[in-house]
Amino acid sequence: MQSPTRAPLRTVAEWDLRAWTALLVCALLVYMPTAAYAAKDQPPERPLPPEVFKPLDEALQKSYLELFDEASKLEFTPQQIEKMRQYLKDSRSYCRRLWAGKIDQWEKELRAAQAELRSRTRTLKEAQRKQYHCKIQNLRLQIHNGRMLRQQAIPTAYENRLAKLDLIEKWPAEEKQIRAEIASGAYTQRKYGDVLDIGFRDVGRGQEQDVKVGRDAIREMKLAGLMPPEVKNEVVRRYVTDLARKIARNSDLRVPVQVTVLNSKEINAFALPGGFLFVQRGLLEAVEDESQLAGVIAHETAHAAARHGHRLMKRATISSIIYQAAQVAALIFTGGAASIGLYYALQYGFYGLGMILSLDLLGVSRDLELEADQLGVQYAWKAGYDPTGFIRFFDKMATQEGYVRGLSWFRTHPPFYQRMVHAKREIMFLPEKKGLIRNTDAFDRMKKALKEVTAKAEEEEQDRPSLLAPETGCPKPQMPEMKPGKRRVETVCNIPID
Repeated sequence: MQSPTRAPLRTVAEWDLRAWTALLVCALLVYMPTAAYAAKDQPPERPLPPEVFKPLDEALQKSYLELFDEASKLEFTPQQIEKMRQYLKDSRSYCRRLWAGKIDQWEKELRAAQAELRSRTRTLKEAQRKQYHCKIQNLRLQIHNGRMLRQQAIPTAYENRLAKLDLIEKWPAEEKQIRAEIASGAYTQRKYGDVLDIGFRDVGRGQEQDVKVGRDAIREMKLAGLMPPEVKNEVVRRYVTDLARKIARNSDLRVPVQVTVLNSKEINAFALPGGFLFVQRGLLEAVEDESQLAGVIAHETAHAAARHGHRLMKRATISSIIYQAAQVAALIFTGGAASIGLYYALQYGFYGLGMILSLDLLGVSRDLELEADQLGVQYAWKAGYDPTGFIRFFDKMATQEGYVRGLSWFRTHPPFYQRMVHAKREIMFLPEKKGLIRNTDAFDRMKKALKEVTAKAEEEEQDRPSLLAPETGCPKPQMPEMKPGKRRVETVCNIPID
């Protein structure tokens, strides 16, 4: 018979073992999420050895046109490409989490500053009050800038990188198919393949009916205060008007083009039904040669020629569109996602709303956007311009600061890869034409005159009270951007490049 005193001793030992095991498990459970969270807070590890990662990464920094020429010579396996694709997606997620943390910290600092201002408001001197106002204002600007980076800039930059990875992987097969279509003559049977008959084709029957719609839209926009002021410089206005008319004469547009140059820093152009074309100062600043500008204007001309606005106006009245614009503006002040271009313009006055009344706000379908790309390439070519200008400008927009002030180029548009390949295919299908224009002396004169316009606008904007920055004389906060010279998205994501 067992001693009654030994069983409790064995039970205590067993309890001690179970207790220590439970404590160890609890400790692991506590530690594991922390470790996992810490891992998520670190940049993703490169999935490929340096001798593979570096050349593939360098290829992704090249332009679309360079990759179109070089893709068939690059030797990366499907497995390597897939690992790089996942790395880019992980980097995008990490970068967005990083900026979510920055935004959260700024929001906490903002609430603390506002609470301190409330508690001290009766005892503050004028200079002290201004310091609080500047701090709150700058935190608001940082929060808005951070949100736009996280919601628009970072996804756009990585989408562009992923599109170039797709090009490396898929373009060699696509190119073979295109050359086979050229060799067989099948390419002539594509929609709008009759490029020698541009101007005599039935692209947008009934265009004259759109003129009144466009005029009504402009009148309502002006009455609502949604139209930015016009550029007054005659050299700039005449140049843009002459270029737009040249494109129109070589298009399927059958109504007179009416051109307005808007004094807004948004990098954009938009067309309203009836041939009303609006080109913004920011676009003229951003283009590097005349063929790039011709490509953008030709694209917008195609929207008008094909009556895309007419199709979409059936679903919305001008008044409802203006109401949508006001809603987008409201999102900015309530912290929702909205146009970064609109955000920048609103720093300098409420008139900046006019920029978003483009076909994007109307809900252009991807098919219509691709159709405008195709027709736009044709119109630029017919007018004697290098049609690759459109691709080169798109690349600049997606790679540099253009994604910030030219959001309408990307929101609701087709995937980058599809859009670039679609444009390149159309260029390859076009008959060869000698002496295609890339730049002119007139473009250079316009650029020179534009500098005066920009300098005057910036001088007027300096210290001007606005809805987002009502306190004047505040030091500007540091707000990271992916500017020319610092083109890589990693510069704002704390991701090592070398």
